Amino acid sequence: MAPVATPAPLEDYTDLVAAISEANAAKKGNYYAGHAVPPPNAIKRYLAAGIDLTQGYPAFPELPADVEAATAFENQGREGHAYVDPAGRADPEKKALFAAAREVNNLTKHIGTEIVGLQLKDLTNQQRDELALLVAERGVVFFRDQDLPPQAQVDLGLHLGDGQIKTDSVLPHVPGLDRLGIIWDTSRPGPNSRSFRLPWPGIPAHGWHIDTAADPITNGYTHLFQDTVPSDSGDTLWSSGYAAYDKLSPGLKKWVDGLTGIYRSTITFKNPERPDGPPIPILERAPVVRTHPVTKWKTLFVTRQLVGLEGFDKKESDHFLKYLVDVVENTVDIQVRWHWTPNASAIWDNRVVAHTVSRDFDGERHGTRVQSYSDRPFFDPESKSRGEALGLPGWNVPAFDTEAHLRAGFQL
Repeated sequence: MAPVATPAPLEDYTDLVAAISEANAAKKGNYYAGHAVPPPNAIKRYLAAGIDLTQGYPAFPELPADVEAATAFENQGREGHAYVDPAGRADPEKKALFAAAREVNNLTKHIGTEIVGLQLKDLTNQQRDELALLVAERGVVFFRDQDLPPQAQVDLGLHLGDGQIKTDSVLPHVPGLDRLGIIWDTSRPGPNSRSFRLPWPGIPAHGWHIDTAADPITNGYTHLFQDTVPSDSGDTLWSSGYAAYDKLSPGLKKWVDGLTGIYRSTITFKNPERPDGPPIPILERAPVVRTHPVTKWKTLFVTRQLVGLEGFDKKESDHFLKYLVDVVENTVDIQVRWHWTPNASAIWDNRVVAHTVSRDFDGERHGTRVQSYSDRPFFDPESKSRGEALGLPGWNVPAFDTEAHLRAGFQL
């Protein structure tokens, strides 16, 4: 891997830092507490791309008035749009993409591939389609040492999203690019009390999560580019929903197929029916097992954002969901852990993986994210699991035979 260039210190941008600080100071006192000067490597990237930072950093959307306004915002422009997944146009052998790469390395058996020697900004549309298929099959694909202008990240997201990218209703974005979100603890609204001992204090459904799980039409391909990261911490982990489904026994697979779950947003909003009451999340129904529209594989669409099963009492639902969440979060052989370096990218299929950051870092961690829209979640009873479709060894091991075990004289 090529050595990582050391970015210029903030002192080299004295006039710009002063302008950003002045603009940020004028915005203090509003809802958002997260205005700050971005790290040097981010400034270098923005300046090279002609991004104007003098009006303050980052930019924030206008906060939705209540949960109904937030729901309407998240759904704007989506109804009636028949999403065409670019993976469906791809050569199954991905010859154009693989031929241009220096190396293609699967990082684990079930999830995660790193491509070496390609610049995302230079991909042809054919290579972009093949990248989409690789992401759909492997869950997440990684690239290091990217020279990626913000506008090129947005352009790739538009291709993967069939022309549509999510604009976040709450979280910050790059000035002038409202569809390019910012991942940066410094910019998060309100007090930032996360720590090594309490990584997600008082924040339900964080940690392992699926982006926009509570939206009627969820994100598909998500692209995170990190310009600034700690050298020894701040990794991201992904867990395969395909492989999680294949971990279930034959009987449990039959039981979860066709179930409908109730999903909640991680962010809460004012309740229009009780304006003075506690804020409430966005809620949405979706299949617990969803079918990917291109691979046709079943995936376990489960994290702690799944807070109930339709038709079940809460006690029953909590009991079953605890096990399903445990499979996703704690089964290490269906997960991949990525150690970030400056200017690295990860592109994942939000429909088939859950992810979480490792909250072991103290240094700065700053990046930009594009969330491409996709299809409405659905379950096809004729679809197959990944293990069945690929004939993977061990996917169809019979359920444990308790009676035979006891008759043979073994103890439970």
